[in-house]
Amino acid sequence: MALLAAVLTVAACSRGGGDDKAPEPGDRPVARVQDETVWASDVKREAVAQGLVGEGEPLDVTSDLFRRVLDEVIDQKLLAREAERRRLDASPLAQRRLEATRERILGDMLVESVVNGAISDQAVQTLYNEQLRLAKTSEEIRVRLILSRTKPEAEAVIGILGQGASFEAVAMERSVDEATRFSGGDLGYSTLDVMPQAYAGALRDKPAGSTVGPFQTEGGWAVLRVEDRRKESPPTLEQARPQIVRYLTYEGVRQLLEQLRGKAQGGVRLA
Repeated sequence: MALLAAVLTVAACSRGGGDDKAPEPGDRPVARVQDETVWASDVKREAVAQGLVGEGEPLDVTSDLFRRVLDEVIDQKLLAREAERRRLDASPLAQRRLEATRERILGDMLVESVVNGAISDQAVQTLYNEQLRLAKTSEEIRVRLILSRTKPEAEAVIGILGQGASFEAVAMERSVDEATRFSGGDLGYSTLDVMPQAYAGALRDKPAGSTVGPFQTEGGWAVLRVEDRRKESPPTLEQARPQIVRYLTYEGVRQLLEQLRGKAQGGVRLA
């Protein structure tokens, strides 16, 4: 703690950072390590790099998370200064590793500047509209199940239902499917392509309100009731936005790299 106190001065909120100029508008100093100012943006950048917050999310400088990441940034700077004092940065291997890190950061900055800057709300909306146009809307079916061990037991279920008994009540009393029995046999909504083949075949053309079965499945003899049929709802723009942004970013980087490889003097060759 004595060593840390000797090299670290935590800046008060109202205190400037000496002659240092804020790297971003509205930035503020939050600490000094020896003669170097640590800015709030430095802490935010580290939190984003660790996946603790999103790029566009705020990070309150009074929060426990900010303080924890600030401590990590301070530790990194202390370790780096000690490595420089020992001249560990002077070796050829260290220089190559530092240059590789520099190139990676510059590449990220280029992507942020060129590619991300081109991903406008209009570009996202246009691709979303195109996906909606090309998407094949599937039908979802909500089904209830009564599963019996034997065919005679399943036929008895059909008889009870034919007398006007509630499907949900019979499922709770007689179904051997423990996963759905106590919810009245409710399987929820799903599409035919993800159902067991026997279920999908039996339900394909059955309207809402139909009782289907009994038919044999791997688990026993099934009786189904079609509760509802509906068109699968496409994702909203906001739900689809993260995936669209990732796709546009990937495409932008790919096109940028194609251009750069084409313009590279002497080309790009493998040794």
